Amino acid sequence: MKIFLTPQIRDIDRLTIEKEPISSINLMERAANAIFRWFAHNISAVNTIAIFAGPGNNGGDGLALARMLIETGYSVDIYTFESTNNSPDYLINLVRLKNQRIAIPTIIKDESNFPKINSNTIIVDALFGSGLTRPLSGLTSQLINYLNNCNTPIISIDIPSGLYGDENPSPNNNPAIKASVTLTLQFPKISFFFAENAKHVGDWKILPIGLNDDAIESMPTPYSYINGAMVSSMLKPRNRFDHKGTFGHCLIIAGSYGMMGASVLASTACIKSGSGLVTAHVPKIGYPILQQSIPEVMIEVDENDNHFSTIGSITKYSAIGIGPGIGKDRITANGLKNLLENVKNPLLIDADGLNILADNPEFINILPENTVVTPHPGEFDRLFGKSASGFQRLKLALDKAKQYGIIIVLKGAYTQIVCPDGNVYFNSTGNPGMATAGSGDVLTGIITSLLGQGYNPILSSIIGVYLHGLSGDLAMESKGSNALTASDIINYLGKAFQLTEKLKNE
Repeated sequence: MKIFLTPQIRDIDRLTIEKEPISSINLMERAANAIFRWFAHNISAVNTIAIFAGPGNNGGDGLALARMLIETGYSVDIYTFESTNNSPDYLINLVRLKNQRIAIPTIIKDESNFPKINSNTIIVDALFGSGLTRPLSGLTSQLINYLNNCNTPIISIDIPSGLYGDENPSPNNNPAIKASVTLTLQFPKISFFFAENAKHVGDWKILPIGLNDDAIESMPTPYSYINGAMVSSMLKPRNRFDHKGTFGHCLIIAGSYGMMGASVLASTACIKSGSGLVTAHVPKIGYPILQQSIPEVMIEVDENDNHFSTIGSITKYSAIGIGPGIGKDRITANGLKNLLENVKNPLLIDADGLNILADNPEFINILPENTVVTPHPGEFDRLFGKSASGFQRLKLALDKAKQYGIIIVLKGAYTQIVCPDGNVYFNSTGNPGMATAGSGDVLTGIITSLLGQGYNPILSSIIGVYLHGLSGDLAMESKGSNALTASDIINYLGKAFQLTEKLKNE
């Protein structure tokens, strides 16, 4: 799925009106119908619906929704403002609502008109849309603060009022609705993907409203949202006469004294993601642990007892993953530098590998082209500097990916795959239960495996991040979020592959 900046969404609306052709009021009716269908399936008519409609098209959506809910038996209260700047489509829907002769909107003139909200009331926020470019103030600001303190669910239409569609300040002290659910029309907004906006957006649902396919296809954007259909189309089929040599030989350099679990997790995930062969390079202390833990994985022993220090010939490996649990000992840093200076294989660097880069920034300049790095936000900030917001961090990641010719997998909710060509892919899978020790080690193994199987670094990252998150989602369904462990993610990898491959035939 393509994701667009706010001005581009307005252009797609305009092109839909021109190309179909369809009037703007009928396009609004189509959007209101999509919102109404969601309400009919998810909100019981025993609740009172309190709709707060602003003066523009977002308010017009709210008025159209009110009319449809009233027609099907919902109890609806409507609140609007006095304004001389109402949009034409808002005014048309206001007339249609009044012609029902059932509900007359209450005009909010000051704080004394704020309604009492009962516990069985659902608030619908249709005040302002994604085109907002300045902080709200005055009566609308007071109303937003009042609604946020009503302790009842708020459902926002398209975007929580007061939130910008693209970049927001962080911390965001602007008045903005804190929605329980946001019903976004056709596309998620860029701002939904950043942690600082989560308290405003809540759970968001995409409601298709039939915007013109040609307009969407022709509109350029560097932003995409990864889904199962996309990933299933990327997976290579396996042929009857393939053998283990067909699917690559991966090297996992991970673990140190007290941290051998990182090597076990990364190596297990690598072999479970389809690698033909996996070798784990470990310090001497790790040999018996790996030999007993993963019989399918071969072991290469470092000359150092407790740390990674050096590697021999690497020409036989089709991909290398390094970093989980290796520590930051000086001998380990030198070993990483030596690897960077000599490696020709596809390479992934994670965890302590990234911390070594942060401590030795001159190493970043010798990163091989198309290296995959997988930092969480803290690791990213140590590598490239702190950012004022998630949006600013993404812009910095784009600059650094282009500067160094690397793929940055910025981990977190909606993990961002930032590419040197300027494209960004937001992941759709995963859950908070995956915020657990070793989860990143598992991702290292998955992406390294895909690199070794011959997928290019961008595809390896897209597929790996999606399957990692899907495995976590499947594990959460069984284990719950609190008890979920990294090993659970590995255990559901097979099911994740299976479900994704099935999408090819649907």
